[in-house]
Amino acid sequence: MQNGADSVYLGASQFNARARAKNFDSETLKEAIRYAKLRDVKVHITLNILMKDDEFEDAVRLALDCYNSGADAFIVQDLGLLQYLTQNYPEIPVHASTQMTVHNLEGCKQLEAMGVQRIVLARELSFHEIKNICENTNCEIETFLHGALCISYSGQCLFSSIIGGRSGNRGLCAGPCRLPYTLLDENNKELDKGYLLSPRDLMGASSLPELIKAGVNCFKIEGRLKNPEYVGIVTRYYRKLIDIVYENLDKSNAELAKLLTEEENKINPATSMTYLEELKQSFNRGGFSKGHFPEMPNKELIYPEMASNTGFYLGKVQNFNPNKGYITLKLEHTIGIGDKIAVDSENYTISELMKGNTNIRTAKAGEVVTIGRMKGNIKQGTKILKLQSKVLNDDIAPTFQEEKEFKKIKLTASVTIHSNQKTSMEVTGYASTSIYYQETAISTLDVIPSPAQKAPLTQEAVISQISKTGNTPFEFETIEVSLDDGLFIPVKLLNELRRNALEALQNQIINKHITSRNLKLNQETLELHTTTPTPSQKSINLLLTILEKNINYNDCLSPLVTELHKLYIPLTYFILKEFQDELRNLCENYNVYIYMPNIIRDKFKIDYDKIVQDFHIKGFVISSISQINLLKKYNLELIGNYNLNVYNGYSVKVLKDLGLQTLSITPELNDEDTQKLLVTSCLPLELLVYGNIPLMTMNYCLLGKSNKCYQGCKRLCDMQQKFYLKDRLNFKFRILPDNFWNITKIYNSKITSFDYSEFDVQALRINILDESQEEIKAIISNVIHNIPFKGNDYCGHFNK
Repeated sequence: MQNGADSVYLGASQFNARARAKNFDSETLKEAIRYAKLRDVKVHITLNILMKDDEFEDAVRLALDCYNSGADAFIVQDLGLLQYLTQNYPEIPVHASTQMTVHNLEGCKQLEAMGVQRIVLARELSFHEIKNICENTNCEIETFLHGALCISYSGQCLFSSIIGGRSGNRGLCAGPCRLPYTLLDENNKELDKGYLLSPRDLMGASSLPELIKAGVNCFKIEGRLKNPEYVGIVTRYYRKLIDIVYENLDKSNAELAKLLTEEENKINPATSMTYLEELKQSFNRGGFSKGHFPEMPNKELIYPEMASNTGFYLGKVQNFNPNKGYITLKLEHTIGIGDKIAVDSENYTISELMKGNTNIRTAKAGEVVTIGRMKGNIKQGTKILKLQSKVLNDDIAPTFQEEKEFKKIKLTASVTIHSNQKTSMEVTGYASTSIYYQETAISTLDVIPSPAQKAPLTQEAVISQISKTGNTPFEFETIEVSLDDGLFIPVKLLNELRRNALEALQNQIINKHITSRNLKLNQETLELHTTTPTPSQKSINLLLTILEKNINYNDCLSPLVTELHKLYIPLTYFILKEFQDELRNLCENYNVYIYMPNIIRDKFKIDYDKIVQDFHIKGFVISSISQINLLKKYNLELIGNYNLNVYNGYSVKVLKDLGLQTLSITPELNDEDTQKLLVTSCLPLELLVYGNIPLMTMNYCLLGKSNKCYQGCKRLCDMQQKFYLKDRLNFKFRILPDNFWNITKIYNSKITSFDYSEFDVQALRINILDESQEEIKAIISNVIHNIPFKGNDYCGHFNK
């Protein structure tokens, strides 16, 4: 915060999406909140994971404890926790996490109606989409501006969870997107290879003018698993640029872009690096990406060569003397003693640097140097990367290592020094955006000024002394002095006057924003009332994810019409004209539900009125909360899909209150938690007992290597063939590019199929991906008779 942050987000020891980070315990969290509050920096607590029923009360208690300690807002993913806090504690500001996958205006309106104050939008949105949302919602809007990007829509990734038992929705993501893969076609032909799911880090500096003018309220820098040097450098960089934009809002975007370029190319005399070079040196993955902000396709989103920090390229090993540990190279960038470098994935700190036989401290680009004390099997031609600069780290370190105040809060002061009365000083907050604004504190000395024996006190001397705020978080914008002639006060008393006034002001802030809070837990509001009916016979719900355009569904399903209760068909096929006749036949013979995509951006204008009018459908499978109010008006059954990420009975109740009548259980829950949810649910639940589970939904095409379709693409996605990602263990994950919705889905390498007899479930669900007509019949028969499929291609229920 000493580098210019207006707010920080912190994680407690529980319930945050960075469980692997070093988080705060109760006492240090309170200390951090107090530290930030006194410096006019807001603290947002991350309660941004999905939680189970037996964790819910602890999460609420943590929220109340943090709020009573002065926290300003809570970033929440879990729908149940979000609604519980907004309904029962409306004074607590709740922010919708990007893990809620809010990607369109309808999603924002739904959350606004639920009492959310701020929404952290999905990272995949373009500038124009963000602008449209800002203009049409009363919620504050927050966007990511810099840092690591997930290749999947946040909240829609089960890769780490299903494959390794470490759920990203629970803060335990193992980062499978940062591993190498091979892209194959169905004939095992290699199409691409490398870190194909690893995006470059986002750098949104060039989009600042558009985003600020669009009305974005807050920019987020990702940094929870980064070192403090990175956080300081990046924050300092963006503080400079954001201030420039706000100071020049009357200028055109082109003029602002020029000003920003000039600023980032200025040289910091303390490091001899431009501020842009400092940003790159702090951390980058093969450079930066503009992410999804631009309207044009981004073909530079992925860096396939390396998934970690690439820093600056220094050069190649010209010679290595293993006996002395000497590496010789021609430099492409400056280096110095204490810098950290990488040689063939091994990291070193430079402790010996020579030019010829002379030891030196630093060397410039173009020089041939020798780096000493190196070990390992280093080969000629190996690339060397400069990962960290000691000079840069030393420059930023005082902002977090030393007890210095770099960020100052502006105050005004009025000092009264009159004869025959006690001297007083009144301080008042100056900036209208500050919590100190118009907050006033008064300090009075018990000592009455004495007549001056020699040089009387002057206004200039008083101002000079009162201005010495030193290592406090304050500075005075103006100081007014009312001073009688011929008086004297010792300097130490003026210092005491100033100290007491500032201390009184700080105490007022603490009392107003921390000690005055005393929210208590209402145990009655935590009670769950279950009213789930217990049917006498299980039904089968069949979801078809249709790939093959020539499959005859009527021939496939007609012999099973008596066993089949519900048929889910993707929305796409109700829009495409070539499927209209076949769909009408299906609607006559089955209870057909439209299976909604989990991502529908605002640019897609769907005529639902016409679809409902043309087809005899029974309802919709809702895959995003943004779809609920949109489709509720048709008075058809609404079924919540499993990617609504429901982990607890509280979330089930929220969805019931919003109009859903059935809910599909997330495949992330283990057997025990699945059964618990069945018990606490106030809605009938369906359980996926067979199917290939989607692991990721991406705004990126692995075939076209872009986040949007573009002219000149080979359009392999239109060809009737299958594509796979093969991992290091030779498991093959089916990928399904969809240029209709501009997404790509990655499916599990194994099909889920398990014994469901232990579950008290109301409905069984089957997902079909690539299965043939005969296979579909066999699957339905096996499910009816509870016969799981076995073998290397199948896996049981998620038990991690």
